[in-house]
Amino acid sequence: MALAALVLVAWRLARHDEAPAAGPTVATTAAAGRTFFGTVEAAGLPLPDERARRRRELVDQLRFVDHTYCSYRKGSQYPAGSRPIAEHADQNTPNAPVTEMNPMRLEGGGSDAKVQLQTSQSRVYMAANEAVAFSLRAVDAEGNVLPLAITRAQARGITYGAARPAPLVTLPFADDGGGVDPVANDGAWAGVLAPAQTGLAGFNGTIRTEVRYSVGGKNGSVIFDVIHTPELPAVWTGQVREALENGSLNFYLKADVRMPGRYLVSARVDDARGQPFALLSFNDVLGPGPVEIKLSMFGKLMRDQDAAQPLSLRDVDGYLLKENADPDRALMPRLEGKVHTSKTYAPGGFSDAEWQSEERSRYLTEFSKDVTLARERLAGFDPGQPLPPSECAPGSPGQPAK
Repeated sequence: MALAALVLVAWRLARHDEAPAAGPTVATTAAAGRTFFGTVEAAGLPLPDERARRRRELVDQLRFVDHTYCSYRKGSQYPAGSRPIAEHADQNTPNAPVTEMNPMRLEGGGSDAKVQLQTSQSRVYMAANEAVAFSLRAVDAEGNVLPLAITRAQARGITYGAARPAPLVTLPFADDGGGVDPVANDGAWAGVLAPAQTGLAGFNGTIRTEVRYSVGGKNGSVIFDVIHTPELPAVWTGQVREALENGSLNFYLKADVRMPGRYLVSARVDDARGQPFALLSFNDVLGPGPVEIKLSMFGKLMRDQDAAQPLSLRDVDGYLLKENADPDRALMPRLEGKVHTSKTYAPGGFSDAEWQSEERSRYLTEFSKDVTLARERLAGFDPGQPLPPSECAPGSPGQPAK
């Protein structure tokens, strides 16, 4: 027993002596652990996630200012008075009739979807001495023509407040193949409103025509509105001259101005293949008497569209702008169809230079500064990576240097 007790005491003393030796080892390991897993001091560089986020911001900023610069430069390369017709497709055929198809509107309210009413009117704006044609036809869901009878058609100018009511004019409608009705007994009824030949000759404003009809024993009605201006602010003389000037082809339309003021005129241009490609416009103040209204076919637009010559100038319309008035315009007589055919010129006579103005140069300069600054910021932040490509076409005039 004494020997066993002595051995136990010796073992405990040995454990007591070894314990301190283990302390420094554990401390060294812990210290090493703190050093290995501690925060890395890297002279203020952002963490990987933060750095990626910041780069994305700089890239987005560069793309935004580059898009602003390139889209403005491209959109302003032609003057406002000479634009691609594709930008104004709704103005390509200003004299085309307005057609609609809607469910039959019942006289007592509501509608009948089983009866579809096809309507058309030849124009919405009417100058003095012009006429407008209306037509209507009823069809079922399968497109089959339904018998229709006109019971009443009347036109009246819309007045407001204390204004004296405009005269009421009755319009005849027919389906006999005569006048504005091209085919007899096809179910399409047509009528004409010519204000100058009625009591509405001097009415200035909206003229509403209400047509009442019956289909299959049901009564319905439809409304046609036109805007009529009885005064002629200016008239065309019919003379047109052209001149190739400063790389653009200018058309000069002669007119006699009776009412001075700001005039807006527009015309369409087709190439020799009959393809519409340009909308020309005029917006300026004209004095009284004989004038020439200049419509310019911009040289670069001509070359970019690869337009075949000769060119056809067609469908010219214009009006005097009347501020703080209703209607806000007095219409000139429209020139429908082809008005003038140009000569044929050498392609080199048309300039391929972009349009320039003080305003455009100022905007491009400021937008270019934004692009340059955004490029410098991104390049300085991440010099090892290439910059995103520009939206502008390579080598475009005025493109900011990379």
